[in-house]
Amino acid sequence: MAQPFSPSHEVPAVLSPARRAGAVVAIAAAGLGAALVLGALILWVRYGTTVFFEMIASGIAACF
Repeated sequence: MAQPFSPSHEVPAVLSPARRAGAVVAIAAAGLGAALVLGALILWVRYGTTVFFEMIASGIAACF
């Protein structure tokens, strides 16, 4: 019969430095994204939708 698998040592709950750095980068990216969205919403409320649509239209026109 097969024996149940049990590790010979416990896996520590502490994150390795590489995983910790990845978590910090992910949290920073999420914070930056949230700040950009919040800034866009504040500008949208302040200046209205016309400014945003004009910016998008002028950006598309500049590409072509």
